[in-house]
Amino acid sequence: MLPPAEDFTAAIIPTNSERLRTARELSLEDYSETISATERAQELLNLWSGLYRQPFKGITSDGRVEPGLFKLTDEGFRSAPAVAAARALLSGLTDKQRERVQHDIDAPEWRGWYNPEWLVNRNGLRLDTVSGATHEHVLQLLKACLSKKGYIKINRARSANAYLGELYDLPHIMNEWSYHFLLFGKPSEVEPWGWSLYGHHLALNVLIIGRQIVISPTFIGTEPTYIRRRNGESFHLLGEEAESGLALIHSLSPKLRRRAVIYKHMKDPAMPEGRWQFADERHLGGAFQDNRIVPYEGVRGDALDAEQRRLLMEIVQHFLCYLPDGPRAARLAQIERHLDDTWWSWIGGYGDEDPFYYRVQSPVVMLEFDHHSGVWLTNSEPAKYHIHTIARTPNGGDYGKQLLRQYYEQKTAGPYTYNQGGDD
Repeated sequence: MLPPAEDFTAAIIPTNSERLRTARELSLEDYSETISATERAQELLNLWSGLYRQPFKGITSDGRVEPGLFKLTDEGFRSAPAVAAARALLSGLTDKQRERVQHDIDAPEWRGWYNPEWLVNRNGLRLDTVSGATHEHVLQLLKACLSKKGYIKINRARSANAYLGELYDLPHIMNEWSYHFLLFGKPSEVEPWGWSLYGHHLALNVLIIGRQIVISPTFIGTEPTYIRRRNGESFHLLGEEAESGLALIHSLSPKLRRRAVIYKHMKDPAMPEGRWQFADERHLGGAFQDNRIVPYEGVRGDALDAEQRRLLMEIVQHFLCYLPDGPRAARLAQIERHLDDTWWSWIGGYGDEDPFYYRVQSPVVMLEFDHHSGVWLTNSEPAKYHIHTIARTPNGGDYGKQLLRQYYEQKTAGPYTYNQGGDD
């Protein structure tokens, strides 16, 4: 049996509802056009379009990018398998497909990722329109770039998306391959290159420079959290992130907890305008928020005892488990060096039944966990069976932008300017 707070069965949309009947009758393209024409979607698309056109700066706490945080280095990443997988993927595509997939290393399309199940843009190659051979090449690329645990986690996110398609007989809208894939630069063991994969409840942005890899920003979500596929596969997704967050909030003294809890309610009357938004709800680092100013809030790391600092790093490890061993060790060490200046904040309750939001934020990392209202379930209030998580690298670290700048400035012995162009 499911825990009471995570039993989503009462929130399943009736199978004969008009919403489902209409969606089943429409192609993905027509379904997307219908959704995007609504007033709420237009509001969101206009917001995203404006953000996309802003020159990239990076998430900051006060509008100023802190320099000197990210360095080109040898992290021990074995790039040869990733290069081989990417080249095999490209060789198996048609000329037209390769044209859709390949972009310049600093193309603005890096920043075009999104979360909804409907088509927000037509960037890259839609993977549910290509053959199984291409799928296998993509899986090999994922395997070459992720840890073993991360590879399982990402595939489970894809499987959770397919589960919704099975639940409502909408496999043409939600399946294991309903994602965009883009490749940036030319696969190389020396020169910078990378790729992105994004769609409903999943976004990965991966930059590789030699033996160094950046995977940021990332988005992993699931609705519901307990998955029971028709093929017999079953798992609980994002449970570790939820449990470790609760462990930390429960470990705080009453005084520290009062500082950590910045809002008592998930949609709190005390929130300023814009703090809650219907698409991202409490998230601040969602799609297209590459330049958001996010002030530090809550409890600072230097106020935590040794056990609480361990719990904080445990959260970080769960969020960043997809990094390969060497890069993950380097990233965790970097985050731990800034632990005194790492802030922990919480929204909502912390009882067994309570949905909640939390954020870990420092100069070098921003992690967000949020229980959401229903989209494909009927709950109008946040529930523990719908979760979104986001990992960002502030101060220009997303998409490996700071490393790209350093690489080309070293190579050319001159200043480097980001490619800021692009249309949505």
